[in-house]
Amino acid sequence: VQLQASGGGLVQAGGSLRLSCAVSGRAFDIYVMGWFRQAPGKEREFVAAIRWSGGITYYADSVKGRFTISRDNAQNTMYLQMNSQKLEDTTVYYCAASFQNLSAYRLLRPYAYDYWGQGTLVTVSS
Repeated sequence: VQLQASGGGLVQAGGSLRLSCAVSGRAFDIYVMGWFRQAPGKEREFVAAIRWSGGITYYADSVKGRFTISRDNAQNTMYLQMNSQKLEDTTVYYCAASFQNLSAYRLLRPYAYDYWGQGTLVTVSS
């Protein structure tokens, strides 16, 4: 499986961006996909996740109500719609995929994911 993240860029505070993560390869084996973000010198942080079949979603408290994760099974693509962006949203965002039916506890953990995209930078300006 290969993951290709895109859609990052510069946005003003309060604005919106949509990230995409295109999946190639064994997409039919994916159970869970997620978005994480990581600032320099910090640990990778959970943002949101979605169960590939059924579409159940999970969010970090810091983005709940502002970000929406979704997927298009036909296009093998996952999205992250980011609205009402804050300065603290500035960092590199990574998409990830797991071939396991992760519990609600494990899907928050970066180590539970099998594949990662290359990261896309989001910069929120004042």
